[in-house]
Amino acid sequence: MARVALIQEDAHPELADLVAGLRGGRAGRLLNIYKLLLHSPPLASSWFGHVNAVRWQTELDGQTREIAIIRVGILNEVEYVVKAHAGAYALEEGLTAEQCDALADWQGSSLFDGRQRAVLALTDAMTRDIQVADEVFEALKTHFNERQIVELVVLIGTYNMHTRVLAALEIDSEPAPAKS
Repeated sequence: MARVALIQEDAHPELADLVAGLRGGRAGRLLNIYKLLLHSPPLASSWFGHVNAVRWQTELDGQTREIAIIRVGILNEVEYVVKAHAGAYALEEGLTAEQCDALADWQGSSLFDGRQRAVLALTDAMTRDIQVADEVFEALKTHFNERQIVELVVLIGTYNMHTRVLAALEIDSEPAPAKS
């Protein structure tokens, strides 16, 4: 259970426009992270804009994006992110269930190519060590242009922030969407 009460939108009509925007960007759902962030409407709004930009407004392909996000979730032990991304988003981007499972021990797996391994090495370095060794960074240059490297670094940094907020506030994973 979350350490801070989740905002119930019907109790806060003054947030209706912001809630409508949040729902519109999440297939009609108001996710728990936003129910919590609505305690501070400016943070909820800026968080939503930033996360949307790093996920949908970059040159990064979906598989690259999802392996980095899931790996950050695994390293920071945040089920909310792992469950959401390995459970649906990664599969939609063409990753296999086996690859998602292998992300916990990617170095011992043959399921990842050189490009994906470079992403995973960067993700591990940024998440575990903060500092990125030159050889890890150099490996990226054979697969990504400078814009993509910046976008990848910001994505990983964003999801480190995201997972740390989720963990500190103990935000519950989302329930499965209702089947129609």
